[in-house]
Amino acid sequence: MMDRTDRHERFFLRSLSKKAFLYTEMINVNALLYGDKKDILLFNECEHPLGIQLGGNDPIKLGDSAIISEASGYDEINLNIGCPSPKVQNGEFGAVLMKNPKLVAQCIKSIKNKVKIPVSVKCRIGVDDMNEDKDLSAFIKEVSDSGCKVFIVHARKAWLKGLSPKENRNIPPLNYQRVYRLKEEFPDLEIIINGGLEKIEDSEKHLRFVDGVMMGRNIYEDPYQLLKVDPLIYGLPESLKTKRDILLEMIPYVMQQNNSGEKIQLVCKHFMGLAKGTKFAKNIRSSLARLHTFKRPEKKLIQIANQLS
Repeated sequence: MMDRTDRHERFFLRSLSKKAFLYTEMINVNALLYGDKKDILLFNECEHPLGIQLGGNDPIKLGDSAIISEASGYDEINLNIGCPSPKVQNGEFGAVLMKNPKLVAQCIKSIKNKVKIPVSVKCRIGVDDMNEDKDLSAFIKEVSDSGCKVFIVHARKAWLKGLSPKENRNIPPLNYQRVYRLKEEFPDLEIIINGGLEKIEDSEKHLRFVDGVMMGRNIYEDPYQLLKVDPLIYGLPESLKTKRDILLEMIPYVMQQNNSGEKIQLVCKHFMGLAKGTKFAKNIRSSLARLHTFKRPEKKLIQIANQLS
């Protein structure tokens, strides 16, 4: 999720779950190959297991980007062909690539030939007038034959014209049954379902039919529920951390980033979801947004933590 799952957000999420697999924002291969690699690839070791999500349509560039990503320590390469944003479409990658399975297969082959770490694809159940049954099955078959064995499938079509990215996350109807059938059609593939999942508890229902669940925006908006992942999915002891505990734990990281020159508001914006459902939610979000204006931000963070119920 662009402007969401940066390294600060991932560090924060790792304090809530030790086991959940985390992913970066989608990174354009041109930015990775020709931009500031050190800044783009930076992550904290505690973030593992961690996958890097790449966007692009050039097999050579994707292969070169995969080499860099593996050398940087990422645990998985994910090719995003599910994003329908106009900017991504103009670059002829993201969801538009679902219309060209042969090119996607070439991209996967190039990546697979260059790295040893796992490679996955994130896609939709279709785009525009693609047939959700025949065309999706043909797409998965061709791409899996190229070496990809893990597919993260958003259970909605993407409409490349006429709907905004936000509308593409809400208006096309969810079709979880189609993703379930994918697992039946391709039992040897790892099928992970995505789209519209609001609560961690929803995972139990889906995991009867598929191999995994990906959650995005609802975790960003209500991160505290991620605390349930380790006991519910991985059988670990239940955590007794409160929202207050979690924010207090983050203060040393926030101050370290602040002292190293990072904009403190870019770190603290990810904590706003902790305010969901609390009595002082509006005040907490406002204080976090203005934290850089306080002379003693660590003291203000303690005050904010004490407002969390």
